[in-house]
Amino acid sequence: MRPRTLDEFVGQEKLLGPGRPLSRAIEEDRVGSIILWGPPGTGKTTIARIIAARSKARFVPFSAVTAGIKDIKNIIAESKGYGQKGTFLFIDEIHRFNKAQQDAFLPHVEDGTIRLIGATTENPSFEVIGALLSRCRVYTLEPLSVENLKTIVLRALDDKERGLGELGISIDDDALMQIVQLSGGDARNALNLLEFSAQTIAQTGGKKIDMALVTDAAQRKTILYDKAGEEHFNLISALHKSLRSSDVDASLYWLVRMLDSGEDPLYIVRRVIRFATEDIGLADPRALQIALNARDAYHFLGSPEGELAIAEAVIYMALSPKSNSVYEAYGKAQEAVADKPAYPVPLVIRNAITSYMKSWGYGAGYKYAHSFADAFAYMECLPDELIGSRFYFPTDRGLEAKLKEKLDWWLEKMKEEREKRE
Repeated sequence: MRPRTLDEFVGQEKLLGPGRPLSRAIEEDRVGSIILWGPPGTGKTTIARIIAARSKARFVPFSAVTAGIKDIKNIIAESKGYGQKGTFLFIDEIHRFNKAQQDAFLPHVEDGTIRLIGATTENPSFEVIGALLSRCRVYTLEPLSVENLKTIVLRALDDKERGLGELGISIDDDALMQIVQLSGGDARNALNLLEFSAQTIAQTGGKKIDMALVTDAAQRKTILYDKAGEEHFNLISALHKSLRSSDVDASLYWLVRMLDSGEDPLYIVRRVIRFATEDIGLADPRALQIALNARDAYHFLGSPEGELAIAEAVIYMALSPKSNSVYEAYGKAQEAVADKPAYPVPLVIRNAITSYMKSWGYGAGYKYAHSFADAFAYMECLPDELIGSRFYFPTDRGLEAKLKEKLDWWLEKMKEEREKRE
């Protein structure tokens, strides 16, 4: 049911309505390099195909998820042999390309070897390099309206050549609205749910899709991944909890599920970095560095090579000793700040910036720890009202066991000094 001409296209009236800039450019065959930015299922790929068909140019679809620089170079080399019409290179999910991959297009966009059409669901201001962005015109697509989606669904039901018209199935108004509401402005979602509902009723010999059927079909249908929907949160929860349980195989499985579903790898890396601090912490401080390295490696390599660095980090996180003591300690300190008055800083650890401050007792009695054996200098650094408060309680796991020994020693020394002064 993908539209083949502007006349068949439904929605995006601000861009493609009569006399609008993009529709005029398409009709007059003067579309240059562009970026199409909008949610899934709003027509980015379709617009790209219509542009190429109208210009009779070579159209090369290209996925940033599965391709690398070698593929880019091959396509550009092939494009040099084409005539005046040239090549429209369509890059789906262009935000997945790293800087080096995006840089590879620049000279060929400039010299006209290719006309680039990039599609992205992410803000191109953040995800597309400035040099490339300055050579492209950005068009913003909006989620399809209720009326747009109704038209698309009814057209699919009626079309005997490319749709479901041969089945002779009709649909209730309530069922039609249910499909529209469940699709979230995404034509692909709407058509998928319509097709599944039609297949279900065809198996029973029925001829009318009703509300109950659509609801049942939506519940049984394979859940479509949505970055803002429930499945997004289900999968990231599954990854996080598998890591916490040290189940390396489950962690890898959920990682691949998310990547294959179209999740932004950098979102996953952010969660892995969070996991390194929240669930491993000082039990293995190397975990944070490895998570940060995975981020940098992905930025440098892009997809798909950079995803191996994420997998490496996930494996390390799963097999690392676990501790949430930093997370708990920070929470306890937050509670103390929120629940108690803002006590003054003890004079002993204030800086005497002026002579007046020194005369007022700022810094009086301060002891420079490096001047003492074992770098221990007795001072009370908490406000008087909080002396003896404990926030950090280390575990006996991993490196934190060594830190616990140090802390226990320090606490004992503090106890001895306090007893001397009582």
